[in-house]
Amino acid sequence: MILRTILVLALVALLPNSTLAYEGDGIIEAGEDENAELARAVQNPVASLISIPFQNNTSYNFGPRERTQNVHNIQPVIPFSISEDWTLITRTILPIVSQPSFARGQDRKTGIGDTTISLFASPVKPAAGRLIWGAGPVVLIPTASDDRLGPNKWGAGVTAVGLAMFGPVVAGSVISNVWSLEGEDFSVFTLQYFVNYNFSGGWYLSSSPIITANWDGPHNAWTVPVGGGFGKIHRFGKLPVNLSFQAFYNVEKPEFGADWSTRFQVQLLFPK
Repeated sequence: MILRTILVLALVALLPNSTLAYEGDGIIEAGEDENAELARAVQNPVASLISIPFQNNTSYNFGPRERTQNVHNIQPVIPFSISEDWTLITRTILPIVSQPSFARGQDRKTGIGDTTISLFASPVKPAAGRLIWGAGPVVLIPTASDDRLGPNKWGAGVTAVGLAMFGPVVAGSVISNVWSLEGEDFSVFTLQYFVNYNFSGGWYLSSSPIITANWDGPHNAWTVPVGGGFGKIHRFGKLPVNLSFQAFYNVEKPEFGADWSTRFQVQLLFPK
């Protein structure tokens, strides 16, 4: 399955690119440098760029029976200009979860998980000429179709992002914490750091693991993955698409956490 995913990504990336691309209301020639600049833009979580990522996460040896869990995230990102100096970026994550059985006689459960909406207020101009940042609230909406697919409770918290670009390197992190607003308490911490190195033509190497902690779990129930992968900006006609693949090994995990995981993403881009 993993080898097939890598081969598909590599073959698609080698297809010939379109010679046209959008720039505002006009059309310009699409060159190698433009793809590289677009790759840098999509690596910025608070860029003024509409995108729709379809992200598939597969976790292996998950749960007490060491089965495979799959979470497919649909996560549109839409920026809004709220003034000459500030932009509001909305990031929604709607997960479609395929949960394996945890005990004999229990069936696999597939359905919708809880929805997360994050709002980042970000200054248009970078601080100190280089630092890009954003911060705001995050809301957890109880949309889970089954209790096995999410806590199915309202939650809220805070989130922030900071990053910098140094030539071909884009590096930073996104941090958040969500607390329960009803019923049983839960407090979940998330930290995603990212380091990207960009090449000409839209190719890049990337490492963006997601570290989590359940503060109410045993010993805070940390999950700490390490790993990375690669990606490329490709054009299907006039539509730029970001294709990427990463693999991670969990050096720290809860008792029934997955040993390792893979992430494959197709991200539709709508530059202004």
